[in-house]
Amino acid sequence: MRFAKWVFLVAGVYGLLILAPGFFLEGAVGKSAPPAISHPEFYYGFYGSAMVWQVVFLVIASNPAKYRALILVSVFEKLGFFAACLALYFTGRLAVSGPLFGSLIDGAWMVMFAIAWMTTRPKAVSGAEGG
Repeated sequence: MRFAKWVFLVAGVYGLLILAPGFFLEGAVGKSAPPAISHPEFYYGFYGSAMVWQVVFLVIASNPAKYRALILVSVFEKLGFFAACLALYFTGRLAVSGPLFGSLIDGAWMVMFAIAWMTTRPKAVSGAEGG
């Protein structure tokens, strides 16, 4: 249980710190990796959704047994970016660059989340017995 708490606490805080600057870097991204972003709704939608997941990680950290089902969902959340970037890289559509390295970090979180899920016991359901 301690492992799951720490993994999700660190993941949530790390994610918030890494993602927050992205809300202010739309112009810089367009300059460093042309062309300019043509659909800002997707850009900000990604950052907004990703930030929500960091909050979910912090909620999981508060009680991993209670939120065990969300731990498994979190594994798949990390798999999405990791698998997409690997597929793009191996088909020659993604260079060895920031997004690839970021996906490898997500892959590491995915593995730690899976270990947390396997080592966290489900919360016992209490209820009236007999009748």
